[in-house]
Amino acid sequence: MSFETLLYAVTDGIGVITLNRPKVRNALDLQMRAELARLVMAIRTDESVRVVIITGADGAFCAGGDLRAMTQKRRTVEESRRRIHDLHVWLPQLVNLEKPVIAAVDGPAFGGGLSLALAADFVLATPRARFCAVFARIGLVPDMACMYLLPRIVGLARAKDLTFSARVFDAKEAHALGIVTSLHAPERLQQDAIEFARRFLHASTLSIGLTKNILNQSHQLDQHALAELESYAQALCMDSKYHDAAMQTFLRGDDLAFRWESLEKSGKKQLTL
Repeated sequence: MSFETLLYAVTDGIGVITLNRPKVRNALDLQMRAELARLVMAIRTDESVRVVIITGADGAFCAGGDLRAMTQKRRTVEESRRRIHDLHVWLPQLVNLEKPVIAAVDGPAFGGGLSLALAADFVLATPRARFCAVFARIGLVPDMACMYLLPRIVGLARAKDLTFSARVFDAKEAHALGIVTSLHAPERLQQDAIEFARRFLHASTLSIGLTKNILNQSHQLDQHALAELESYAQALCMDSKYHDAAMQTFLRGDDLAFRWESLEKSGKKQLTL
C-alpha cells in the first residue's frame, strides 16, 4: 500500500502512520484525508497490526487543514457540507478502532491536528508540542469530531475555554487537562512511543477492543444498556483462547503474558512536568 502524503510501516505488530507533508507542517489536504481514510479502513481488518502509532514528519504533528488548498476554489454550501460530512465516514473508524492508538506529538497539533490527537487513546508529547483549537480565529466551528472528543476529555467548561478563545496551550497544560498522557524528550519520542506500544503486544486484542468500544459509548448510554454490553462482551472474552491460556498460566503460578510495567521499572523516566 503506497501513499503520497503518508508513510506507513508495520513492524512486530506495531503500525506506524507518519503524516508526511513537512513543507506545510503536515497540514491536512484532501489527498491526505483520502489516504488516511483508506489506511484506517485497511488497519481495521489487518490482524497483523495490534497497536497503531500516529505521528508527524520533521518536528511537526499536524498544523490542521491546509488553508491555502482550501482557498484555491470557492465551494458551494453543499460542497462544503459534503467535505466535512465525508470526514465522518472514516474518522469514527479511527476513534473506535478496536486496537490501542497512540499519538506521538512533536511541534504543532492545531485545528484538525488537535482533533487527530484527541482521536488517539494515548498522547505522548514533547515539551515542544503546542495545541490549539484554532477554528474561531478564522470564523469556523471546530471540526474533525473536536466538539465530540474534547469535552469528553477535558469537560464542557474547559472545552468552551479552548474553543472560544482559540488560544495556544503547551504540553504541560495539555497534560494537566488530561489530553497528554506523558511528556518525552524530542529525540526519544519515536522510540518511547514504540516501547509504549510494545506493552500491548501480549494483551488480548479482543478484551482491549471491546473495552474501548464500550467506554467510547459510555457517555450516551444508561447503566442498563452498559450492563447489557458488558455481559455480551464478557461472554465473548470468557470463551476466547486468550482467556483460557491466561487462566492456565495463572493456575500454574506462572507470570501472565500481559503485565503493564511502568516507565520507571523498565528504566525509562518521563520528563518532569
